[in-house]
Amino acid sequence: MIRAFQKEDTLQLLEIYNYYVLNSIVTFDDVPLSFETFSKKVNSINSEYPFIVFEENEKILGFAYGSRFRPKPAYKQSVEVTVYVKNGVQGKQIGTKMYFNLLEKLKSLNYHVVLGGITLPNEASVALHEKFGFEKVAHFKQVGKKFGNWLDVGFWQLTHD
Repeated sequence: MIRAFQKEDTLQLLEIYNYYVLNSIVTFDDVPLSFETFSKKVNSINSEYPFIVFEENEKILGFAYGSRFRPKPAYKQSVEVTVYVKNGVQGKQIGTKMYFNLLEKLKSLNYHVVLGGITLPNEASVALHEKFGFEKVAHFKQVGKKFGNWLDVGFWQLTHD
């Protein structure tokens, strides 16, 4: 079931997120976030943007949200999207279901541009974004370093009419 984020979800979301901090390049955080730091982050995002979770049998298997693309006023109708699926449950269309729901919410809120930033390579995330009509619009080379490797970041864009 997809539902709105609740503060009580924070610990489960933190566990999902910190797995990726420690074991992947999908986030450029390189040390696990504390509960306090993560709680401030998700509550701040939730106060301004749609934030959803995917729950099954009282366990959260993923989360997705919109967030500020850039702080200047002219960007206010553009939004960046993020999705995380719990390790071990990929391949069950959880990300797809959450993105469908999130993108509908963002469209109803009149966001004109939706952006997804993806650390490359990441075939699964690229495929997810392109499934929804996102197009690659930027490729920044070697902008982050994690696990001793320089990493590229691409941006995919979906424009609502």
